[in-house]
Amino acid sequence: MRIPKHIGIIPDGNRRWAREHGLAKEDGYGHGISPGMELYHICRNLGVQELTFYGFTADNAKRPASQRLSFSRACVKAVETLSGEDARLLVLGNTNSSVFPPELLPYTVRRTFGNGGIKINFLVNYSFEWDLNVRQGTLGPFMNSADVSRIDLIIRWGGRRRLSGFLPVQSVYADMYVIDDYWPDFTPTHVESALAWYSGQDITLGG
Repeated sequence: MRIPKHIGIIPDGNRRWAREHGLAKEDGYGHGISPGMELYHICRNLGVQELTFYGFTADNAKRPASQRLSFSRACVKAVETLSGEDARLLVLGNTNSSVFPPELLPYTVRRTFGNGGIKINFLVNYSFEWDLNVRQGTLGPFMNSADVSRIDLIIRWGGRRRLSGFLPVQSVYADMYVIDDYWPDFTPTHVESALAWYSGQDITLGG
């Protein structure tokens, strides 16, 4: 089995999962923390070098306040939990916005925790316009995510077949595997099936 160096994670379906379980939409986000940690351990043990989680986008922040507070708290808890593991951790997103959780400001410079090892990027209040410094339709002189490498494989839960603005530059040659199950229903089998599929792809990078 070929193991990708860098895997991007789009953990979608939290609100739909909550609704199907008779919960308020905002109650779904907290159920995504445990799956994220299980995925981290799987990827670390497989020898994945870099892992990027999509926390929430700048557009997500337009949702009702109850949902915004819930997914912000979930991101804070996830990052703080990851800081107790072996990782080189970086939070990326627009810190100049009032919706950026202040608890995550210390993580906006890459920091090493434990024995380091796997590189973890966590996108919080992220947008490609912020990343590429787009001003009035013109690209800026630098990219905020310059420390993030090219992505080999993107795995998206929740059945949607789109990037939703996820690291467009690093994703330019990424293979994308979509799982119909919602993120809170994560199982290790999801990763196994994604890697088996990826191993069968013809990776040419345009050549």
